[in-house]
Amino acid sequence: MNPSRLFTASCAALITTAMSFAIRGGATGDWIAQFNLTNEQAGWVNGTAFWGFTLAMMFGGPLVDTLGFKKILGIAFVGHLAGILLTIFAWDFWSLFAGTLLFGIANGSVEAACNPLVATLYPKDQTTKLNHFHVWFPGGIVIGGLLAFVFAKMGLGWQAQFATMLIPLAAYGFMFMGQALPQTQRVQRGESTGSMFAACVAPGFILMVACMLLTAATELGSGQWIPNILSHAGVSGILVLVWINGIMAVGRMFAGPFVHKLSPIGMLVMSAILSTLGLYAMSHSTGNMLFAAATVFAFGVCFFWPTMVGYVAENYPKTGALGMAIIGGAGMLSVSFVLPIIGRWYDAGIAARMPVGEAPTGDALATIQSAAGLQALGQVAVLPVVLTVVFILIAVMKKKPAAAAH
Repeated sequence: MNPSRLFTASCAALITTAMSFAIRGGATGDWIAQFNLTNEQAGWVNGTAFWGFTLAMMFGGPLVDTLGFKKILGIAFVGHLAGILLTIFAWDFWSLFAGTLLFGIANGSVEAACNPLVATLYPKDQTTKLNHFHVWFPGGIVIGGLLAFVFAKMGLGWQAQFATMLIPLAAYGFMFMGQALPQTQRVQRGESTGSMFAACVAPGFILMVACMLLTAATELGSGQWIPNILSHAGVSGILVLVWINGIMAVGRMFAGPFVHKLSPIGMLVMSAILSTLGLYAMSHSTGNMLFAAATVFAFGVCFFWPTMVGYVAENYPKTGALGMAIIGGAGMLSVSFVLPIIGRWYDAGIAARMPVGEAPTGDALATIQSAAGLQALGQVAVLPVVLTVVFILIAVMKKKPAAAAH
């Protein structure tokens, strides 16, 4: 077994997953025009990637222990290949929907296998290594976003952009091929399946699942709509997304000192506060100030996902691969619902601003779309407000036993 190669292969698989989010976000406007979709329909197409992800996590997570990492990763590879090809050759709403669903199932299979794989490879440094692994989610979005921007400038369509994902797909398939993979930590410890399921109904674990619904919706719900919304606001929406995820990638790479200084729950409190401020500022900004607001938002959502997974791995270890699957699946499920909701807010905001009579076009229409879209992002800010309160309460409750011990 080669832990370094397995970790690198896991990162390549996550890059494939993440590139799809950026390229899909950049292609949304083209899909709306080419297939005559509403913003809400586009939200349903993009949203299916997230509930497809959830399906794979929920079924794949418990099966990692019995089927092993290799079979789940095989499902990921086949799903990615089929999803890429079906999307490239899509002809209507339903073919886009089906291609995105297959991609979502593949993405969920990557997360279901690779989170416990990384935790198994590095049992003494789980939160830090999971942050290092999750560098490549924003890192992959940066790669996909830059490719989408450059390809668009070159006049190459979204189909060509989707084809670029075949490169990291081939890379992770090759790196996993022929490698011996370990058993999960739970299997190595000899813990029963029953104890794993029992641990997943602990009140503290259920609370973290509820929090994951909101952290994922804050990060990915907003992120998936940002390219489309900000493209009407006088900046390149895809470049703003690249900027956000570049900051996130760097932050996660250097997560270790933050984890040791703040503790995971302290990081989550800080993340929720900055996410709130970033979304609020973005909803009241224009032009280059959007980059400043996006910077605050990026520092906010930077540590959300890997710290939530790491917190569960360290505080509820008996939940095993199932616990990680439930956390990740809950997050993606919430995004699948919030994307069309944001799209509906977006449509409603546009309709409310439309003048009576002749429909505006050009700059006048872009101004209306910009205001409506930024207002929709501002509405998402209520989620991290709730998270701030909950995480502070958890932090206070965790300190009480320590104080009592003194």
